[in-house]
Amino acid sequence: MKITAKLLSKILNGTIEGDPEAVVFGPSKIEEGKPGTISFLSNPKYESYAYTTEASILLVAKDFQAQKPVKPTLIRVLDVYASVAKLLEYFGEGKPSWRGIDEQAFIDPKAEIGEEVSVGKFSIISKSAKIGKGSVIYPQVFIDERVEIGENCILYPGAKIYRDTQIGNACILHANVVVGSDGFGFAPQQDGHYKKIPQIGKVIIEDEVEIGANTVIDRATMGATIIRKGVKLDNLIQIAHNVEIGAHTAIAAQAGIAGSTKIGEKCLIGGQAGFVGHIEIANGTKVQAQSGINKAIKEENTAIYGSPAMPYNDYLRSYAIFRRLPDLSRQVAELKKEIAALKK
Repeated sequence: MKITAKLLSKILNGTIEGDPEAVVFGPSKIEEGKPGTISFLSNPKYESYAYTTEASILLVAKDFQAQKPVKPTLIRVLDVYASVAKLLEYFGEGKPSWRGIDEQAFIDPKAEIGEEVSVGKFSIISKSAKIGKGSVIYPQVFIDERVEIGENCILYPGAKIYRDTQIGNACILHANVVVGSDGFGFAPQQDGHYKKIPQIGKVIIEDEVEIGANTVIDRATMGATIIRKGVKLDNLIQIAHNVEIGAHTAIAAQAGIAGSTKIGEKCLIGGQAGFVGHIEIANGTKVQAQSGINKAIKEENTAIYGSPAMPYNDYLRSYAIFRRLPDLSRQVAELKKEIAALKK
């Protein structure tokens, strides 16, 4: 597929500086740009590559001010990242090279399959499952009984969807995601062993949710674990039973959220952050990576840091002190000696 800078600028609602007839065949990273490709600059750390890249077209922000001559044709856009998303969609990134239902897929006769659904080799769609129009089920996906999947969803290889899970429209589940596994519920007995508590709830995932590879979302003990509209989950995240995550919240890799915790809307949570169970996190909360949240956050749009977490600015001030504790301890010991000498 090839496209000119002129047509790309129309698709991306941008303005051109340079040759409008420059032709590209696909995207490339700015540091690896080659003739016939389009690259982008959004992070100032990569600006030096703008002056050396061999890419034919370069996407930049409207307010980008070049410090040296730039060889590629520039397309200036309002939002570089949003434009890159459109660009990759145009060039077909993430679309399967196959369509239709493979003869080696197993679909129960009582399953409901919508129009234009694709199912890859060795995938299993169980009894009473429903797959919406235009959804793509990659090879080796397991979909249990009474699962409902909306329209235009993508389930990548190895995804496992347990019984009674509900998934909305335009959701993306990456490789080896597990949705609906049992919550971690065990009752200690007098003789020291643990008795399993049946997990009879379900998982509800609303529209436009994306879930990264190897992330696990447990079913509720009773009721539902709920992932609201537009949530973005990175790889290797653990969401426990009866958790609720508010709309348009984004969580980075390796975070863990314990049972019955409720995360508000439009929160930003860094990698390896951990949340204890049965707390509520206010809308707009920003949690730095590796923070440990052990109590509720009631004030909206709060930034927190540390383990146990505290307000972000308080943590920075405290860190400036406690990283110097060994030196401060020696100074205190020396002062004690001097005071003792003065007393004598």
